[in-house]
Amino acid sequence: MNKLGMLTIALAFGINGCASMHQSQRTEETAMIQPKEVIKEVFVAFFEDYDEAEMRRLLVEDYIQHNPHVPDGLEPVIGLLPLLEEAEFSYELHRIIQDGPLVLTHATYSNAQVFGAETVVALDIWRVEEGKVTEHWDVITPLVTDTASGRSQTGGATEVVDLDKTQENKRLVEAFVTEVLIGEDFSRMDKYIRNGRYAQHNPLVEDGPEALQRVIAEAGLKNYKIHRVIGEGNFVLTQCEGEWNGKPMAICDLFRVEDGFIVEHWDVIQEIPEEMAHDNGMF
Repeated sequence: MNKLGMLTIALAFGINGCASMHQSQRTEETAMIQPKEVIKEVFVAFFEDYDEAEMRRLLVEDYIQHNPHVPDGLEPVIGLLPLLEEAEFSYELHRIIQDGPLVLTHATYSNAQVFGAETVVALDIWRVEEGKVTEHWDVITPLVTDTASGRSQTGGATEVVDLDKTQENKRLVEAFVTEVLIGEDFSRMDKYIRNGRYAQHNPLVEDGPEALQRVIAEAGLKNYKIHRVIGEGNFVLTQCEGEWNGKPMAICDLFRVEDGFIVEHWDVIQEIPEEMAHDNGMF
């Protein structure tokens, strides 16, 4: 082989080798990004820039979907981008918490007819592995402006604090849901809620534990069970299912804990449809 041929091969190897090295470095750097930061990038790419290339970078091809109306895989998500852009879809991210590979987002979506209403409130759970989103759950409900407590569905405290109390707070909230909401042992309410201080953001329920007790008794909550407990510091979410007024529901409750007591609550409740776009269920 002449010198020109050898030089061409050497240059090609060098260029390809550098490209491969840079790609490997980028993959490693992406994998090192905290899951919470990955989801922030997803929000910008999906709901703000409608960026297909970024979505392909941030989600795996065999993305597992639990939204009942969207099929499995990356391509159905990519297929939503033109609809979101045409509608001028937008979002406001209120809270984001991370628990291991799971990230919870609490957001308001506007121009959101693709999700069932002009404006909706959603609690989404995202699984992030090696810098990419691999799985997604959500519950969505239309925004209500006239609420029983006068509080909005998304207002209230947002700052994540008390990181050293995460596990303690998760145990507290799980015990509250198990004993009071599922077991309907309202005599134990004072163990979890101090001096009636309970700021309520469910649009149909007034502030305080008494209103919560009344609504649970009237709704006839049945077959209630916890699927996941996700927490970071003072915020803890329980992902549950149950029958509410005789209908099967997916229920996500977000609690804020302060000094060992539950002081604030948000939720999103969505009816579970009989037919879904996949076989994964909502949990």
